[in-house]
Amino acid sequence: MRLISSSLLALALAAAAVPAAAQSAGDWTVAVGAHNVDPKSDNGTLAAGTLPVSVDSNVRPTIALEYFVRDALGIEVLAALPFQHDIAIAGLGTVATTKHLPPTVSLQYHFNNGGKVSPLLGLGVNYTTFFSEDTRGALAGADLELGDSRGLAAHAGVDIRLGNGGALRIDARWIDIDSSVRLDGAKLGTASIDPWVYGAAYVHRF
Repeated sequence: MRLISSSLLALALAAAAVPAAAQSAGDWTVAVGAHNVDPKSDNGTLAAGTLPVSVDSNVRPTIALEYFVRDALGIEVLAALPFQHDIAIAGLGTVATTKHLPPTVSLQYHFNNGGKVSPLLGLGVNYTTFFSEDTRGALAGADLELGDSRGLAAHAGVDIRLGNGGALRIDARWIDIDSSVRLDGAKLGTASIDPWVYGAAYVHRF
C-alpha cells in the first residue's frame, strides 16, 4: 500500500509540471466503483491494555460526486453501501461484527486534466457512523456499541481517459477513524481503525 501511495504521489508531482487543459469550473463528475476498507494491522487494546483488538477488511460498491468550483479544483463527496467488519480479540477469536458508513468530503486538485493520464490529490474530512453491532463467541449476548468518528482524510489517484467523457480511476485514501468502544454500557477503550481505502471506479464527466 505504501508503494501504491508513493507511486500515485510521484505521478501527481510529475504531472504538475505538464501544461494542462484545466477542467472547467461548473463541471460535474460521478465515479461509480468498488473499494476495500483495509484497517491498519494494530487496532489498539481494550480494557486497560489487556485485550488487543483487530478489525478485518471489507469491499463494497462506492459512488463519488464531484463539483468543480474552479478549473481543476473540485469538491468531492464520497458515499458507499454499508461496509461490514468482523471484530476479533486476541485469544478469544471473532467476538462481534459491525457495519459502518464513511461519508467523506474532500477538496482536490486534478493535474494534467487535458491529458490521457490525470493524477489527483485531495484532503478532506470524514464522518464514520457505526451501527448493527452483533456480538458472538465469547461476547455472545452482550451489548456492544461503537461510537461515531470524525477525522481527516487524504486522497490520491490517477484518472486514465477512455474517451466520450469517461475515465478509469485507480485511487487510495487514508482515513483517520477512532471509535470509542462500550460493552454493556461500560467504556472499554478506543479502537484505532485508521484504514487505507483503495479500489477502482468508472468516472463520467458531464
